[in-house]
Amino acid sequence: MKISRFPRVGSAVMVGALALSLAACGSDPTTGGETPETEGGGEAISGDFAGAGASSQESAMEAWVAGFQGANPDVTINYDPAGSGAGRDQFLAGGVAWAGSDSALDDEELASSVEVCGPDGAIDLPIYVSPIAVTFNLPEIDSLNLSSEVIAAIFKGEIKKWNDEAIAADNPDADLPDLAVTPVHRLDDSGTTENFTEYLSATAPEAWTDEPDGVWPLEGGDSAEGTSGVVGVVTETEGAVTYADASKVGTLGTAAIKVGEEWVAHSPEGAAAVVDASPRVEGRADHDFAIEVDRTLTDPATYPLVLVSYAIACTNYSDEATGNFVKAFLAYQASDEGQQAAASAAGSSPISAQTAEQVAAAIDSITVG
Repeated sequence: MKISRFPRVGSAVMVGALALSLAACGSDPTTGGETPETEGGGEAISGDFAGAGASSQESAMEAWVAGFQGANPDVTINYDPAGSGAGRDQFLAGGVAWAGSDSALDDEELASSVEVCGPDGAIDLPIYVSPIAVTFNLPEIDSLNLSSEVIAAIFKGEIKKWNDEAIAADNPDADLPDLAVTPVHRLDDSGTTENFTEYLSATAPEAWTDEPDGVWPLEGGDSAEGTSGVVGVVTETEGAVTYADASKVGTLGTAAIKVGEEWVAHSPEGAAAVVDASPRVEGRADHDFAIEVDRTLTDPATYPLVLVSYAIACTNYSDEATGNFVKAFLAYQASDEGQQAAASAAGSSPISAQTAEQVAAAIDSITVG
C-alpha cells in the first residue's frame, strides 16, 4: 500500500481558499483552442487536488483551472491565494500538491523539501511573469514618474505629501494635490514584497538600506493581506499608494520608473525582456529554474520591477493520482495555450519559447510512484 506524501487537505488548511472548481466540458471558451491533454497516454485524470500560494497568480489560475477542467471534468482544483510564504509553508508541510510563489525556494526550504518530496526534493518552475506596479489613488492623475529613491522615501514615510518637491521635480506638468501620502504594504509573507524590496535595494541602496524580504521590514503604515487586499485599501483611500501585480490595479494610477535615462511604464513586454536578460540562480539542480532577476538593467525596453512567479513541485510523487495530476496541470500552465490564457486573463507576459521548453523538460522529469 502506497502512502501519499500529500494527504487530503482538511478544512483548516483550506480556510479562505479560492475554490477554482469551474465545471466545464469540451473546448475551453477562454482560450478558443484545443483543450489541454492529460499525461499518461491520454488517460483521464480525476480527483480533488489542492494548491496554495501567490495571490498574484489568482487571475491566471482561474484561467488555468477553467482550461484544464474543460478537458478533465472529473477534476476539482482548489487554489488558496494566501500569499507566497503561506503557499510554500503548506507545500513543505505536505498539505498541498504544489505551490505558487513569487519567490523561489531558498536553500533552507530546498533542504527541507526532501522531507515531503523524497531525496531529490522540490524544483522551482517559472510559469508566470508580470510587472509589479507602483499604484496610487489620486484625483485626476493617471500616471506619475517616480524614481526608486522617491519610491523608497514614500514607503519609509519620509515623503508626507503628494506635492512634495521630490515628486514635483520629476512631474513638472502634474497638478499634484496637497494630500497626505498613505503607503500600504502587504501584511502577509509575500513574494511581491520580496521582489519590491529587492528592486529598491538594488536600484536605491542609499535610500533603501533594508535587506530584501518577503516580510515587510518597517514598522507602522497601513497594511492588508494579499494583492486584492492592498489594492482594495488603495481604491478606498485617496492619497494611498501600494505595490501590486499590475494585473490587479484596475483603474488606479500607476507610476513610470526610471530605467537608464528614461521613464518606463509597466508592460508585459518589458517584464519579459527582463527575464530573458537575467541569469539562473547558481548551484541549483538541473531542472530547477530559479531566476536571479537583474534589477539594474538600463535598457528602456525592460521594466526591472518585475515578479517571476513559480510553480513549486516535487521531483517525485509517491501517490500516482497526485503526481499525474501535477504533471498534467503544470504542463498545461507552461504550454502556449496556457500562457495565452493567463495573458488574456491577467495581462501577464507569456514565458519565452526557450523557457517553456526548459520547463516542459523539467515537468517531464518528475517521477510518479
